[in-house]
Amino acid sequence: MNVMELFSLKGKTAIVTGGGRGLGEQIAEGFAEAGANVVLCSRKVEACEEVAQRLTQQKGIQALALKCDIANPEDVKNVIEETLKKFGSIDILVNNSGATWGAPVTEMPLDAWNKVINVNVTGTFLMSQAAGKVMIEQKSGKIINIASVAGLGGTDPRLMDTIGYNTSKGAVITFTKDLAVKWGQHNINVNAIAPGFFPTKMSKALIEQGKDPLLEGTPLRRFGSDNDLKGAALFLASDASNYVTGDVLIVDGGTHAR
Repeated sequence: MNVMELFSLKGKTAIVTGGGRGLGEQIAEGFAEAGANVVLCSRKVEACEEVAQRLTQQKGIQALALKCDIANPEDVKNVIEETLKKFGSIDILVNNSGATWGAPVTEMPLDAWNKVINVNVTGTFLMSQAAGKVMIEQKSGKIINIASVAGLGGTDPRLMDTIGYNTSKGAVITFTKDLAVKWGQHNINVNAIAPGFFPTKMSKALIEQGKDPLLEGTPLRRFGSDNDLKGAALFLASDASNYVTGDVLIVDGGTHAR
């Protein structure tokens, strides 16, 4: 197998949660460019439908858009069933859907804490559990969890006063490592990507508020672009990473190295 074949996703089916915008849309686009059929799901299905239509027309692949609250087991079950009905397999799962809430620790509402944990941690578990059952039967699969550099340690509250989000992403990293150990025997690779600061709808206010200090803390002196996650996600989704599991690929312009 030559190097281009190692990175090909032709004939593969990928589910990308939160695929209708931001990082999920970027990852889905990269997978489509590598030949994969993609299933995009989120609570706002209209955005997923727009992306699915664009990828089908421009990239020549098949795409499916589904409504899904990943913290709802019935919605998760429906995504798995509809994916199998249309494509017959689930080769790649990207757990990208996420939520955040900014507040000082002493003022963090319990319902906001619960929402963030339910989406970022429980949702990642439910999607992995459901897709994993299919992958175990197939004896193959790639799971990519979207964590964050915020899950690697503490953050300055002047820049990120997001205790629930940081906690949830730390949990996603540990979940990734543990699941990799448990499912390696089934030929399932489980890895995470920890992005730094990418301008998305979720991060827009944070970046606007702390733009200068955030850039000063980033050795490459820029925020992530519309192409900076494509290669990382493709590597972890393709045969090029068949001997990589339980790892966290940090894509942050060097912030973590300081």
